[in-house]
Amino acid sequence: MKISIAIDGPAAAGKSTVAKRIANILGYTYIDTGAMYRAFTWYCMEKGVNCEDEKACCALIPEVTIKLRPSGIVLCNDVDITRAIREPRINANVSYIASYKDIRLFLVEQQRNMASKHSVIMDGRDIGTYVLPNADVKIFQIASVETRAQRRYDENMEKGIPCTQEEIQADVRKRDYIDSHRDFAPLRCAEDAITLDTSDMSIEEVVNAIIDIINKKLEEKGKNA
Repeated sequence: MKISIAIDGPAAAGKSTVAKRIANILGYTYIDTGAMYRAFTWYCMEKGVNCEDEKACCALIPEVTIKLRPSGIVLCNDVDITRAIREPRINANVSYIASYKDIRLFLVEQQRNMASKHSVIMDGRDIGTYVLPNADVKIFQIASVETRAQRRYDENMEKGIPCTQEEIQADVRKRDYIDSHRDFAPLRCAEDAITLDTSDMSIEEVVNAIIDIINKKLEEKGKNA
């Protein structure tokens, strides 16, 4: 029996870190939808296309092939861009790419196809509301802007990606606005999602809390985690 878990929330809420750990614990396939949008953003920038030009960006769709490896490696047209998609320039532009309907439809089709073949944990902005509206468990993971900015800053420092806390916080606020105001599939909490504020929680505490939620929800539905 295939199980689908949707974890949504704003930028830098720690969704990917938590989802990866939970997927490993439960034996599910982790699908990082954010990495797919980042990969498309990287390709646009490599081609010299302005990410704010919707028509020009969407015109690149036929040229792009994105693959996610179980190991976490992200490939765009068979080029390993795992590290490149975490650079500040990608952070500053990915919300534009993610707001374009044709690009979302292109990537959502791939995401749904993955979910049809495996038990998955998928994180993003619109998983529970649009990509997987019938997900078995939906969680909306939030945290304060300050907490999210600090987490992203620490992550970048660990990876050796240069940035400042001020830049990260400004980027988080900008992405929140774009993600929640886009016309197609905006960031919002699904009506049947459980909201979890992780501002004062460690990663381990968040992981344990979400696993408890998953187990309770699946038990209610008569499914085994």
